[in-house]
Amino acid sequence: MGSSSNTNTSGGGSDKEDKGKGKDTAEPSFKEGDRVLAYHGPLLYEAKVQRIENLDDEWRYFVHYLGWNKNWDEWVPNDRLLKLTEENIRKQQELEKNQVVDKSIKSGRSTQHKLKGSNAEAKADKDDTKSLAKGKKRKSQPGTEEKERRSSESLLVSQFPLTLKKQLVDDWEHVTQMGKLVKLPRSPTVDEILTKYLEHRAKKDSKINDSYAEILKGLRCYFDKALPAMLLYKKERDQYVEEVQGDVSPSTVYGAEHLLRLFVKLPELLAFVNMEEDALNKLQQKLLDILKFLQKNQSTFFVSAYDGNRKGADGSKSK
Repeated sequence: MGSSSNTNTSGGGSDKEDKGKGKDTAEPSFKEGDRVLAYHGPLLYEAKVQRIENLDDEWRYFVHYLGWNKNWDEWVPNDRLLKLTEENIRKQQELEKNQVVDKSIKSGRSTQHKLKGSNAEAKADKDDTKSLAKGKKRKSQPGTEEKERRSSESLLVSQFPLTLKKQLVDDWEHVTQMGKLVKLPRSPTVDEILTKYLEHRAKKDSKINDSYAEILKGLRCYFDKALPAMLLYKKERDQYVEEVQGDVSPSTVYGAEHLLRLFVKLPELLAFVNMEEDALNKLQQKLLDILKFLQKNQSTFFVSAYDGNRKGADGSKSK
């Protein structure tokens, strides 16, 4: 996700009626279990208050960002939280929209003086994307590691399509709260979706784009390795053991729901890819294009109903 500074500079003072006050001498503004909107960097994310405590006469809240890995869970003060109201949801959408516009303007300025169709640039672009497939570890460079880490997070997180964020939250609720799982095998599978995307790019570009083909190869490889390690909820592990046996690749069994979870993890994974920051930004733009393809086909790629007639990892049957 974005930078997690405890001081929000984008919220401004116009939301004082919604935000909690700095010091609390009475009851907390939010209670355990409340669904809220939480500032993380310049954007708002839906979150759930898991714990509260009063420290030095000031309430603070331990929140889990819905649809995101628990590694992002953190303690935040009152001024990082907003009530989950229609007005504040509109504010969340407006911040998202402004962020995308701002990024687009900056991207346009940075590329308008570059020569198009350069053979040297095309070769460099292809070489950069090979790093994703090979999964090389990023070399440590003092003074630049933090800057590159923020960069690898910012593009994917700040421009993550809002409807897909909601898809992640719904997915999280179905599995972890309702005990329902995605019925496997999925159709289309991750492998089929990536193939469809390559066909989409080939039609759009009037040719097979080698750089995109290389990226999709890397994504498929990442997905197969990351799924059992970090893309499954606890209740899905028994299902994985049942469905993925022998030489079966997860990308031929799972679908868009779990592919989307990989995109949440990509900023973390890209921190170990050995490439320059400029090349990393180009790679992220291509990954964002894949996300937009998922968004465009959201109604056909994602399930509309989850399967509740099976046992979860805890042995209890879902209702």
